[in-house]
Amino acid sequence: MNLRALIPGPVKKRLRYMHAVFTGRPVSRLFGYDRGTPIDRLYIEHFLSGYCEDITGDVCEIAENTYTMKFAHSPFVSHVLHVVPGNPDATFTGNLETGENIPENAFDCMIITQTLAFVFDIHGFLKNCRRALKKGGVLLLTNPSVICPVSRYDMDRWGDYWRFTDLSMRKLLELYFPEENISVKSYGNYYGACSFVAGKSVEDVSKKKLMLYDPDYPVNVCARAVKG
Repeated sequence: MNLRALIPGPVKKRLRYMHAVFTGRPVSRLFGYDRGTPIDRLYIEHFLSGYCEDITGDVCEIAENTYTMKFAHSPFVSHVLHVVPGNPDATFTGNLETGENIPENAFDCMIITQTLAFVFDIHGFLKNCRRALKKGGVLLLTNPSVICPVSRYDMDRWGDYWRFTDLSMRKLLELYFPEENISVKSYGNYYGACSFVAGKSVEDVSKKKLMLYDPDYPVNVCARAVKG
């Protein structure tokens, strides 16, 4: 008889967590995806929800259009960019790092979430984002801040290079967008940072505690920049 089959799912989840704690290992190496909603995604959605009116017209998102469809303000047309051919969700293939096959003055909004960390030439990437935006177009950018595990999936495919503070993100964006057109905000606190590094999901912890802010323990840094 399989006794494990008799243990309720929530109890199994708790037992796996306790085992991870006592053995000094993270409960998930997949940022909590295998447990529920990753903590950084909570912060990303909170950020994007404040800029729904920017997500309109021709909207470009990377790899999939999940956030476009969730937060877009009508009317809008969804464009999905992927660097690797063959992605069934992509509407076009291109490389923002090199500029290959990236249209000019094409988008009213670009949603770039958790991508800049995995691009070595961040200057080329942002230069091509600016070039792809229409005049007055909005870049909504999120990136892991200083407290974030390595993404093994990305490291083994194209690399995992960068983490940002709110200050370094602002200084970087000021090279390509007018200073007055940039707003930067970081999210997280000690509780959120520890939970995120441990691989816990939003469902494992207190959502209310996650949303408290401590500038010394950022998990995500998010920015809005408008092309002049």
